[in-house]
Amino acid sequence: MISIRAGTRGSPLALIQTRTVLKLLGHGQERIIATTGDAVQDKPLAAIGGKGLFAKEIHEALLDRRVECAVHSLKDLETELPPGIVLACVLTREDPRDALILASPIPAQDDPLASLPAGAVVGTSSVRRQAQLLNRRPDLQIVSIRGNVQTRLRKLREGTCHATLLALAGLNRLAMDLPEARALDTDVMVPAAAQGIIGITARADDAAVLSMLAAIEDPAARVVATAERAVLAELDGSCRTPIGAHARVLADGALSVTGLVARADGSFLLKHRIDGDAKDAARLGAELGRQLRAGSPLDLFS
Repeated sequence: MISIRAGTRGSPLALIQTRTVLKLLGHGQERIIATTGDAVQDKPLAAIGGKGLFAKEIHEALLDRRVECAVHSLKDLETELPPGIVLACVLTREDPRDALILASPIPAQDDPLASLPAGAVVGTSSVRRQAQLLNRRPDLQIVSIRGNVQTRLRKLREGTCHATLLALAGLNRLAMDLPEARALDTDVMVPAAAQGIIGITARADDAAVLSMLAAIEDPAARVVATAERAVLAELDGSCRTPIGAHARVLADGALSVTGLVARADGSFLLKHRIDGDAKDAARLGAELGRQLRAGSPLDLFS
């Protein structure tokens, strides 16, 4: 049997995700790899190089053959991988929605965003979340907070902000039941591309490992991930441009993909949807990306 060493970031969520993969494989060991994205916490992600900094050192470990595969939150993985590395496997998607986490209980409303007091301070480092919040609630104040789930919740408790937003998938995987959390429907807050999906990368020439990973893949998750990442790739999405994408396989087997682009200050927001055959996931996502680009101001992606 092949010895599997799985590279991973060291956060509690990353470790849970890696252990999920190893359990499905039936064997293997985790290898924690420090990344620049985790090390630098006092600057916005866009200012230090974007989401690729969560995987740079992990990619290097793969290519240096220190690990056989690597486990990622797929939303944090860049769309263009280094030569020699492929997205070998995706697992069944968790809940893709964002959750609004409140510092103190507020009477529930049908629209969680309406429950925030006028001028409330919301902590987030995501320009996608910021843009959608400010488009709906321009009175809100946004402050940047970074770190893992536990760090952000601690900052919320310490009074840094009145509320923050986290991926519901992470809270579920961490088994964190937060009474003050309010799930936001995907039509209220379009998620990040591939949010809630665990992705596993491997070397393109490692046929044995690729075969093992293919055996645990969820085909439906691959379809939606392909469509959403195609939207992102077409828009050349970075952490500076607010972009969201969410795909669903409908009851009749068709694929529905929603995409969003915006300005970080919420002054512009464009959302489109495209439907088609699930076999055309990559093409549909790319076409949606082109539609969004064509309908956006020229300077939005510069």
